[in-house]
Amino acid sequence: MFGVALTAASCLRAGTDVHLVWLVAADGLGDCDATEAVALTPGGGRMGALAQGRLDGHLGGLPRGGVPVMVKVTLSETDALIHAVQPGSSATLAIVPGRSLPEAVWPLLFERAAFALSAPLDEHRLGDFTLHVAGDSDEVVAPLLAAGRSTSVVTSNRLISVFHPVPHLAVFGGGPNGQALEAAARLLGWNVSRTTDTEQAVGLMTGLGPLDSAVVMGHDVESSSRVLGAALEGRARYIGSLGSLRMQEQRAAWLAYRGIDDLTRVHGPAGLNIGASTPAEIALSVLAEAVAVHREAPAARTTKQHE
Repeated sequence: MFGVALTAASCLRAGTDVHLVWLVAADGLGDCDATEAVALTPGGGRMGALAQGRLDGHLGGLPRGGVPVMVKVTLSETDALIHAVQPGSSATLAIVPGRSLPEAVWPLLFERAAFALSAPLDEHRLGDFTLHVAGDSDEVVAPLLAAGRSTSVVTSNRLISVFHPVPHLAVFGGGPNGQALEAAARLLGWNVSRTTDTEQAVGLMTGLGPLDSAVVMGHDVESSSRVLGAALEGRARYIGSLGSLRMQEQRAAWLAYRGIDDLTRVHGPAGLNIGASTPAEIALSVLAEAVAVHREAPAARTTKQHE
């Protein structure tokens, strides 16, 4: 839901119809991210994916009226074969006109704050949505929000969908260290974007929020410094600069020459001082430091990791 919020809100501001579709339940589709949603616009426009793209072939045929509904779609034998899932695998989807959502939901989506939506359910039709946030007194919704994970619950007469944002790690750099960071972060349940393309990395870094982390590595001073500067323009809570002390000094000098001299948000060399030397150990030390920063836990910051 968080990934398509800007697209959906932009459509609404422009007077364009947009429908939001999210996964309520899945059977046989494997691991699915309950925070995912798709924004559908007239003429076949689409932003986002559900169930790792396994439902893409069904999105175009979904009903898109003025009333929120829930529908069940079942994969054909051919689709099941293509996506390597069992024949008969199915999903229940909520299909909601963007204008049906409470106005107050959009600021929460932009800030990537946790919330829940509930609506009365009459067979497949959904009524008006109610927005719930932390501290809500609803005896059913409150514990679902407090559980800290995204989920949907369907009762005999109600749909409750909880959306908890997932931390995002943006990594600039390749090689064994980058691969180890990506693998370890996914074990934490984080979303990971890793690239060696400078322009792409700049866009990723500037779009990060307080829930997110950025790690910059690489032996090229100019490209890594430029991406580090982009991370400082963004709002990532943790910014790690991986490399030797000499590399840190070179990046700092490059940024200072361009008027960026406040590096208090940068943890460099990145990682807790655990004597890490292998890519797996370096990934462990960096992510441990990132978690400590996000949790505001006391942690050592000095280490001499090398790329």
